[in-house]
Amino acid sequence: MPGAGPHQSPFVPVDLDAGAPERVETLVHALLHRAVHSAAELERWLEDRSELDAACSEAEAVRYIAMTCRTDDAGANAEYERFVRETLPHFRRWSHALDVRQNLLAGRIPLDPRRYAVLQRDVSAEAALFREENIPLQTELAALGQEYEQILGAMTVEYEGQERTMSQMGAFLEDPDRAARERAWRAIAARRLRDKDRLEGLFDRMLPLRAAIARNAGLPNYLEHAFRSKRRFDYNPADCARFHASIERVVMPLVRELDERRRLALRLETVRPWDAAVDPEGAAPLRPFTDGHDLASKAAEVFRRLDPRLGGLMEELTSGDALDLDSRKGKAPGGYQYMRDRSRAPFIFMNAAGLHRDVRTMVHEAGHAFHSQLTRAEPLVHYRHTVTEFAEVASMAMELLTMAHWDVFYPNPHDLRRARREQLEGVVFLLPWVATIDAFQAWIYTHEGHNPADRRAEWMRLHDAFGRVVDWSGLDDECAYSWHRQPHLFTSPLYYVEYGIAQLGALQLWLRSLDEGPRAALDDYVRALSLGGTRTLPELFEAAGIRFDFGEGLLARLIGAVRRELSALSD
Repeated sequence: MPGAGPHQSPFVPVDLDAGAPERVETLVHALLHRAVHSAAELERWLEDRSELDAACSEAEAVRYIAMTCRTDDAGANAEYERFVRETLPHFRRWSHALDVRQNLLAGRIPLDPRRYAVLQRDVSAEAALFREENIPLQTELAALGQEYEQILGAMTVEYEGQERTMSQMGAFLEDPDRAARERAWRAIAARRLRDKDRLEGLFDRMLPLRAAIARNAGLPNYLEHAFRSKRRFDYNPADCARFHASIERVVMPLVRELDERRRLALRLETVRPWDAAVDPEGAAPLRPFTDGHDLASKAAEVFRRLDPRLGGLMEELTSGDALDLDSRKGKAPGGYQYMRDRSRAPFIFMNAAGLHRDVRTMVHEAGHAFHSQLTRAEPLVHYRHTVTEFAEVASMAMELLTMAHWDVFYPNPHDLRRARREQLEGVVFLLPWVATIDAFQAWIYTHEGHNPADRRAEWMRLHDAFGRVVDWSGLDDECAYSWHRQPHLFTSPLYYVEYGIAQLGALQLWLRSLDEGPRAALDDYVRALSLGGTRTLPELFEAAGIRFDFGEGLLARLIGAVRRELSALSD
């Protein structure tokens, strides 16, 4: 932990171990009873509270990072579980008490609304949602989420004489040999199905806890609770349903067209699940890097070329303890960026296996890290974070804007065109998946009391509407339980529509870079990210020079542009 610098409050000792609740409680008590009579004193109170919040946040971050990096490490798991069960409940109570005090002070001592309006809106909403009786329910849900991470982290496959992680198995799904692809796919699917009953049971234990949290807050269902807790002030569930319908009308025709091209190129009667990732022209898998070190080094060069500011930020990430990139046994699935709020140091976690998808993940998570780095000078930790719908613009825009420099990974022009085509096809395929996951979650949390068979039927209905043109004959269970691989449903419920909304923002920045040149788009990107959470969601989009709009008109225009670019890349 660095010493207190110009942006750190001396109120919180530099050596504070926020994992020790008794030390935190002393500081909370001091804030609750400090006399505050002027705007200057209130601003100092807010900064002192912010530094304490940051210390508590980092105490959780370092334990979560250690647990996900080594889900098979008994010590790391026990420490995280102890923190979740014994320390977090105290933090939640103290945070609510500080929210109440902050609301009282803000009501008595006016502050500049241009600076503090968003903060006060968010704190008021959080205070209104708090219920003491929800603390043990939230604690149990966090422990169940840890169990999910452990289950998936333990999944490996014995294949071709070696034990391999699920991420490492992805390379075999791109093998030009169809028989080899099928063997690999079936091995992965069989391993996942071994835990299907355990995961279904885990999910069924989560549902009543979430329903009770909503009821305790006086809300009809957990969907309504999620919209409030996620600060979705600018859209509602009906808007999301319209977004799903627009995706079905606008995007699904292109999905079916791309899948038909794949079928014809592969000369198949039907495309089976093991045919969905292979190159249609029969080329071997793209091999953009050798290991995590090589991936980070090449990503740094891409960002240096893209923009010196971003290049400098990436250099910082590669020179410290900010990266854990390679896949290995015992590591939790997926990828994330986690800001350690007190030290203001980002951390990127992923499961790289030498594939093109890892390049996408690297630049995506780097975008999140840039967002964190660009807001470090902000004294209020609340403003060093922003709503997810814009945070994902920060990451998804990097997937698209870096394409101009992917020759660092793909010096062969044919490979470069293929990588860019796969990126844009991935955008097309992501939007229906967003609709599927978001609609599935909306159904789950508005149909309290449903059973696993009902859930399975609803998943299959959505799969028929939004799934790719793939023949699942004889693979009923493999299809019906395919949602188990999406961690958000277990650990971050009702977090997914943000990816669709943000994708439209990222596409707008990409189109601006093509139409106006990259400089203007990148300048606005950096400017908007630097605002952190100090502005509303529509204002953040506006600052980036894009529209907060997920209506059908804009969606159709953007998908039309993607279609044209895909056509150019296929010529």
